[in-house]
Amino acid sequence: MLQLENIQVSFGVQPIVQSVSLRLAAGEIGCLLGPSGCGKTTLLRSIAGFQAIQDGRISIDNIEMSAAGKQIPAEQRGVGMVFQDIALFPHLTVAENISFGMRKTRASEKQQRVAELLERIGLPGYQKRYPHELSGGQQQRVALARALAPKPRLLLLDEPFSSLDAELREKLAIEVRQLLKQEQITALLVTHDQQEAFAMADKAGVMYQGELLQWETPYQLYHTPRHQLVADFIGHGVLLQGTINAKGSLASPLGMLQHQSLEHIAPGTPVSFLVRPDDIVPDAQATLKGRIKSRGFRGAFNLYTVELPSGIEVLTLSPSHEQLEVGATIGLRPEFDHLVVFASDHCELPGLEQQPPTDKPMLLPEAQSA
Repeated sequence: MLQLENIQVSFGVQPIVQSVSLRLAAGEIGCLLGPSGCGKTTLLRSIAGFQAIQDGRISIDNIEMSAAGKQIPAEQRGVGMVFQDIALFPHLTVAENISFGMRKTRASEKQQRVAELLERIGLPGYQKRYPHELSGGQQQRVALARALAPKPRLLLLDEPFSSLDAELREKLAIEVRQLLKQEQITALLVTHDQQEAFAMADKAGVMYQGELLQWETPYQLYHTPRHQLVADFIGHGVLLQGTINAKGSLASPLGMLQHQSLEHIAPGTPVSFLVRPDDIVPDAQATLKGRIKSRGFRGAFNLYTVELPSGIEVLTLSPSHEQLEVGATIGLRPEFDHLVVFASDHCELPGLEQQPPTDKPMLLPEAQSA
């Protein structure tokens, strides 16, 4: 349904989006993650037709929409958009807002479509209310219904939940995913909130300084990041340093680690490896000890920051009903289902293309992972 091939966008001489390629199948929900200023909103505006591209190709439903020197107008693309600021018309009722883009539809069909969408967004009977009579979450649902009313081929969502509190954001993200699946709408979401991405997306990617570092399922982004910046941005975790010894084990601050992902790395190779909180298990019998520096309540779990004897800090999770005290010494047992390893200091790992030295930190060697 959506195909981007080597998209380049510049403002003057300043490159904003660089060589971005991705695909979304019909009915899939995609998400672009990244810090402010990374180019994700510019990319979304290019897909919508609000921003011209300098190179590459954008196709929607196998029809070329943008290319160098070619720009199909936004209103001819069959694309719906939900904006960050909601942008409901304050002088129109809920029904009038939702049906705003259905000018060529008969009145009876408009009423039926409005009633159907209000039912699906959990606001039946709200036709005659005005935006100021709705909560923030209700307004966002109405904005979504307005975008869905004309049945677009593709829906773009630009930070749609950013003005809502964290609990409501995640709840609404789940509801929006269900609604999009019911409507069989292909969608692309832009956000800096990874919980929104995990709740909504079938495919997700991390952007940094205009480049798309990785485009995978959310599960793969979390467990098998292919760049250090992806590993750093997605989830909690730390990168530790180690060296592959003569027996193929990883000598590290956590002790000697063995994993199938290390098998093809030459002895003596210095590496960085990713340690998530779920990779470290509190275990009173473990020989590795650490001192708890802080504790963060996460509902069912507590997130602990633990200082190792070397001074390095790692994170670990423990059920919150078994509360451990700050300052206490605990045993730690490394337990890696996925061991993600990166080359250190541009050191080449087998099977990985060597990256040239650069001042741009996003161009890092890809990871080896199990």
